[in-house]
Amino acid sequence: MNYLIKAPEGAWGGEVFLPASKSISNRVLILNALSYSPYDIQNLSDCDDTEVLVKALNSNERDFDIKAAGTAMRFLTAFLSKIVGEWTITGTERMKNRPIKILVDALNSVGAHIEYIEKEGFPPLRILGSALQGGEISLAGNVSSQYISALLMVAPLMEKGLTLHLEGNIISRPYINLTLQLMAQYGVKAEWTGSTIRVLPQTYTPLPFTVESDWSAASYWYEMMACSRVAQLDLKGLFKHSFQGDAIGARLFSDLGVGTRYTPNGVSLYHNGNSLKKLVYNFVDEPDLAQTFVAVCILLGIPFYFTGLQSLKIKETDRIEALKAECRKLGYVLEDKKNSILEWKGMLCEAEQDPQIDTYEDHRMAMAFAPFALLRPEGIKIRDVEVVSKSYPHFWDDLKKVGFQLTEF
Repeated sequence: MNYLIKAPEGAWGGEVFLPASKSISNRVLILNALSYSPYDIQNLSDCDDTEVLVKALNSNERDFDIKAAGTAMRFLTAFLSKIVGEWTITGTERMKNRPIKILVDALNSVGAHIEYIEKEGFPPLRILGSALQGGEISLAGNVSSQYISALLMVAPLMEKGLTLHLEGNIISRPYINLTLQLMAQYGVKAEWTGSTIRVLPQTYTPLPFTVESDWSAASYWYEMMACSRVAQLDLKGLFKHSFQGDAIGARLFSDLGVGTRYTPNGVSLYHNGNSLKKLVYNFVDEPDLAQTFVAVCILLGIPFYFTGLQSLKIKETDRIEALKAECRKLGYVLEDKKNSILEWKGMLCEAEQDPQIDTYEDHRMAMAFAPFALLRPEGIKIRDVEVVSKSYPHFWDDLKKVGFQLTEF
């Protein structure tokens, strides 16, 4: 399905009930299972990534298709490696081309038995679940934090526990910290000193849990607020003291004209009058915000220099190349360097007469480009809009509720 999105005429806004955090939901699902918890998780995300994980954890099947859910692929690989039995995990064609060798090698080195069914280093996988010995593992610190989180969550149930040495530059620290904080809530202590994380053998303690709303999802509404002086928005379900790394978005947007007031039920956004001549930022800890800030800087005419984007190459799509291609359709020329830097110096090119934004099976491409409707009288056309179901299934419904017009084409 494809949408032509047009912005409201005049003032717009209202209350937006954000989806629950996918990052927290998926981690808590694993921790809930590992603790044999009798409690149902409250405010669990209803996104695709979480639903496939719920289905897998509640299933009596031995063969799992997690579709395009990268988090589910990585977390389940580690989880099933310690559950006695024979399991297989597969996914979409894109998933079959997303590397998983680093995680598989790490798990096999501590006693797992995981094999590749098709292509070496990539899903689908065959897992012969058994007790894991544990021990010491060294990983490059710049690998996906989901590999590290997957290992950490099963670490306390390894016979020797796990000592994880992260070598070189450690990216996505907030996501690793999120995992450790949630593990602590379930009664497991970890020690993170320098570049080494140590988890001794322990037992998880079940507890009732309510999931916070998603700060990554909030970023698209901040983007819209930054691009419209006649908007009024209240975002529900966010916590001021959040474990989510993407909560840093509130501070970043304060430099782009959007202030944040914290309320008992979430946040209220307002225009603070701030502006920048150029935004320079290292997104190594918050890669999921990169598309939002590329889009908002272009919309506001603010040149940018973004570093720390190396993990964008292995997301749902190669997000660096996708951003370059789609921005060029709209008349903006982005430059990339070293597979980890994206820059816009204000360079323009001739835009396509009838640009249609491709989403590349990537939910964040769709949501980051939707706010272009605010500064384009003709609106913005986005293809395959259903991809938002991966993290924010009711995003388009929320846009309609605050006054946007969506028409299929």
